[in-house]
Amino acid sequence: MTATIISTTKRIINAIRAPRSNARPTTGRLLTTRPEDTWRDYPSSNLTPSKLVAILREADAGALSAAMQLYEEMEEKDPHLYAVANTRRLALTGLDWTITPDPQAANPTLAAQTANHCRQILAKTDSFDESLQHLALATGRNIAIAELVWSTDNNQLTLTEILPVDFTRIVFDNLDQPRILTKDAPFDGIEPAPNKFIIHTPQCTTGHAARGGLLRVTALAYLAKNLALKDWMIFAETFGMPVRIAKYEPSASPEEKREMLHMLESLGSNAAGIFSRAVDLQIVEANRGNAGPPYEKLVNFLNREISKAWLGQTLTTDTTGAKSSLSATTVHEQVRQDILADDLRKEARTIRRDVLTPLTLFKFGPASPVPHFTRKTDRAKTAQPLANLIATAVNDLGANIPADWAHNALGLPRATPTQDTLPGKIS
Repeated sequence: MTATIISTTKRIINAIRAPRSNARPTTGRLLTTRPEDTWRDYPSSNLTPSKLVAILREADAGALSAAMQLYEEMEEKDPHLYAVANTRRLALTGLDWTITPDPQAANPTLAAQTANHCRQILAKTDSFDESLQHLALATGRNIAIAELVWSTDNNQLTLTEILPVDFTRIVFDNLDQPRILTKDAPFDGIEPAPNKFIIHTPQCTTGHAARGGLLRVTALAYLAKNLALKDWMIFAETFGMPVRIAKYEPSASPEEKREMLHMLESLGSNAAGIFSRAVDLQIVEANRGNAGPPYEKLVNFLNREISKAWLGQTLTTDTTGAKSSLSATTVHEQVRQDILADDLRKEARTIRRDVLTPLTLFKFGPASPVPHFTRKTDRAKTAQPLANLIATAVNDLGANIPADWAHNALGLPRATPTQDTLPGKIS
């Protein structure tokens, strides 16, 4: 026990002291494709509350395979969950990206050079956009990993490819640190090497990264909805089938009764039958009642709860039975914009830390300013208020606002020396 504590303490101290940001990664591809990456156990089959709890507890213990497979099936089987999850991700990945210089850099020229270098490398890396889509899946799973594939050219490290890591290959150690399963380490996995992997955990603040994903939050709603749909299908089958009743004479023999029952069963599928004149046949339609079954209301309620978890509101995804005003819809849309802004900030932080930092380091050295990863958002709705604010700050208050920042904030390109410009208002 003491040896384990000492070993764990040494690992923590070494992790703190190690110069991770300056470590030179290995070249080539570290992870090779395994047959296990395509295997699926379909844990959502016959899912029950106790089975769901067991899967989540297994994930808390560090084994994520069953949970990740369940999350994959949840989106495959639930159209509403797939729609809201895709809406959340596409709001992020549907935006164009760019690399901008560090505005606080002491050397603006060097900052522009590092940004231009990173922009060129990522623009010609075809797998970068696919990797961004893979990293966006962390919104639901709360962790996504991609491998940086490096090559050397005249002893200069160059990024050539970015490969997504299958979610079933991710495990956690007893310190809640992610590890990756390989052919040589199929159970405990390997520690992600510095400057070799992108690790995106957007919802993780403290503790286990597997506890923060939105798919885990909506797992119980998915289970309840799945059970309600099963009961609804059984009810619909029974409710939609009329009851067939045949009355027989008291003197009917057991053989005649069995034959009559067989005819009734056949009547349900063939809608045709032959009966004696002595048989009194009645077809009674099932009573629909006034209130109706509760399944549809329950499913709609669970859909709204899923929408709230993913999008923070419901009016932009489901208006069934909703009574709302334009102002309420505007407020709900603003909630979505706040969530998007948070997703943009977290994505930019991960890309700057795990991609732009090593790209800058291995080209310009450790003291060089690291550029920023940004998405080009639609500024049409906010450009006019922002332009008025800038005009007031500059003209009335005399504020010193960088021209580059103003151009970028308003989404306006800066003219080159050879281009004609608009003359503006002549006073």
